Amino acid sequence: MFTHHKITYSEIASYILIAIALVMILTHGLLVALLAGLLVHSLVVILSPKFDEQVGRGRARLVSVSVIGTLIITALTLAVWGAISFFQSEAGSTHALLQKMADIIDASREQCPQWVCSHLPGNAEELRVLITNWMREHAKEAQSISTNASHTLVRILLGMIIGAMISLHAPSKSPIAPLAAALLDRVKTLSRAFKKVVFAQVRISAVNTFATGIYVLVVLPLLDVNLPMAKSLVVITFMVGLLPIIGNLISNTIIVIVALPFGLPVALGSLVFLIVLHKLEYFLNAKIIGTQIQARAWELLIAMLVMESIFGIAGVVAAPIFYAYMKQELINRHLI
Repeated sequence: MFTHHKITYSEIASYILIAIALVMILTHGLLVALLAGLLVHSLVVILSPKFDEQVGRGRARLVSVSVIGTLIITALTLAVWGAISFFQSEAGSTHALLQKMADIIDASREQCPQWVCSHLPGNAEELRVLITNWMREHAKEAQSISTNASHTLVRILLGMIIGAMISLHAPSKSPIAPLAAALLDRVKTLSRAFKKVVFAQVRISAVNTFATGIYVLVVLPLLDVNLPMAKSLVVITFMVGLLPIIGNLISNTIIVIVALPFGLPVALGSLVFLIVLHKLEYFLNAKIIGTQIQARAWELLIAMLVMESIFGIAGVVAAPIFYAYMKQELINRHLI
């Protein structure tokens, strides 16, 4: 038998305010800042107990923030250095990349219908001209993408800084006002929902990436099939795998397209392998995420479909976290 706690005006106001805040976050491009802030805060909360004995409870969070900041700066530095080194190398030169893309297209001609092949460029030079003309025609859109990317990076960094500052803020020992207390409860529930979904999805993506890496880097080479940019495919698989369910479909599509030039049997074999892997991941997804947030895979799919139709790509990314938060609030109120 459930004991229903009578809801107060402060709690009602807190639900309304958090709902408005979440909608504004989605409609004003602040989702990346929210996720970055929640990620840093969650990592600090997880790491702090590990430093309690070494540096004392008072300094544990400061040490955690320092460790996370060092890791982020190191990762960004290595990523920039790696990108610069790759594009300065012979393999990453513009000509080499264009030639590799042209080779893939040329090898795919025997596998695709004639009406599709007739629209494909014939060599690397035609591909270069096609890309150049496209970039010239869409110069404004490219400039807009560049501007949006810089804005996104700034928002991510600001979100991380805010998350770190909040995690360092010591909770007040004196009583707080009812509305502030209710809002704090909403934020804590959202943070717990984020931690459950994101860290569960990281585990799922890691398992999927490991299996895909074995197939792409070990199984196919043993069959004398060496996919181009195989290591990059593994990295992409992990990155898009952080998106529940839909990320697996994206990585599957990319791998099958890259495998197509090596013959229809290789592409079909890759497709069969990825379908089997996807089915196994389906059960893994249902077990890990479903257990964490008490939701089944079809519930997440419906939430992602609805959120995508309203908010676009941001809705797809936010759907699992927001749905987990909403469901946890309903569970806390003994409504479901």
